[in-house]
Amino acid sequence: MTQLLVFGLGYTAKRIADLAVSAGWHLRATGSDGDLDFSDGEAVRAALAEADLVLSSVPPGDEGEPVLTRYADALDGKRLAYLSATGVYGDTGGAWVDESTTTGTGRRTKRAEADSRWLALGARVFRLPGIYGPGRSAFERIASGKAHRIDLPEQVFSRVHVADIAQGVMAGWQAPPGAYNLADDLPASQNAVIEEACRLMGREPPPLVSLDEAGLSPMARGFYAENRRVANGKAKRVLGFQPRYRTYREGLRSLL
Repeated sequence: MTQLLVFGLGYTAKRIADLAVSAGWHLRATGSDGDLDFSDGEAVRAALAEADLVLSSVPPGDEGEPVLTRYADALDGKRLAYLSATGVYGDTGGAWVDESTTTGTGRRTKRAEADSRWLALGARVFRLPGIYGPGRSAFERIASGKAHRIDLPEQVFSRVHVADIAQGVMAGWQAPPGAYNLADDLPASQNAVIEEACRLMGREPPPLVSLDEAGLSPMARGFYAENRRVANGKAKRVLGFQPRYRTYREGLRSLL
């Protein structure tokens, strides 16, 4: 039986774990829904000794990459995967990025450093744009009154449905080590997504406001500080990645 150890059994990693368990794999995991305490070095190292595959979805903290800081020496001989973010590419003014694009120039320097460290260990590094899915989509933001349409006409983002991430990562275990962008086929503005979600809900979209008028948190405001389109061609060629939800339109309809 294939043994999978997941560091950080959160929103996205749970979907990957569900597919792994459905395939008959044995799962061990840290996180609030896992069976291991990350800080229990003895138990984690024992689980690592038995693991065939190791997936980390733990983001870097103020002191760097926590999994590698504590357990890098126990990863030798394991097939590794890391959930990174397309924020490592920084702002490109709306231009396309692929896996050959320079990283480390944006606001997420710690993420870029962690991304680089996992690549150096021979991991499959999955760079993810905005993630949405059940319970985490434009519908929830609209229902809570937190949805905004911001007057930034040139702003565009890429996104991906969580189910497509899970399928891509599962296919990636047999792929060569390296970086892979898992994104849908249609980068679009956040306004377009909110407008489509409102249409499906039969509601009027929120008014168009300036960035200052939106009253966003510093983290949310930083989201709008970068502008890029994420290409998924390598994942399609190498992994056979074919997103079921090719655009936000199909993804939103699936969540109704």
